[in-house]
Amino acid sequence: MSSVLRRPMPVINEMNRYFWCGGKDGQLRIRRCGDCGRYHHPYQGCCDRCGSRNVSAVPVSGRGTVLAVTVNHQRWFPEIPAPYAIALVELEEQSNIRLVTNLLAVPIEQAKPGLAVKVHFEQHGEIFFPLFEPA
Repeated sequence: MSSVLRRPMPVINEMNRYFWCGGKDGQLRIRRCGDCGRYHHPYQGCCDRCGSRNVSAVPVSGRGTVLAVTVNHQRWFPEIPAPYAIALVELEEQSNIRLVTNLLAVPIEQAKPGLAVKVHFEQHGEIFFPLFEPA
């Protein structure tokens, strides 16, 4: 996929700004409990493990593994050429922190579970989409 695509834009608010705008400094941010250390994504106001409200966005490595892939052959958005891979990426920090994303620089036939990936940000104004490429 090209980095000049016009993607559907998320609505930015104070609950998700850290995620969508964090790529400005090259850091993928995920919320983490300051008391028990559990990561949370998407946004939660308190920890689902210990109930603490001491939860804030922290930088993570941006590395992960593709868990599942589907190839979209339908052109849902005219600006995004088909086919393209939609992947479920699990971050290395915690086994249940997963992002649905697109893969870059990966031929469709090589987009498979088990692929080691790293984050790559695609900027659209103030928004930095976290996409993934081979590590």
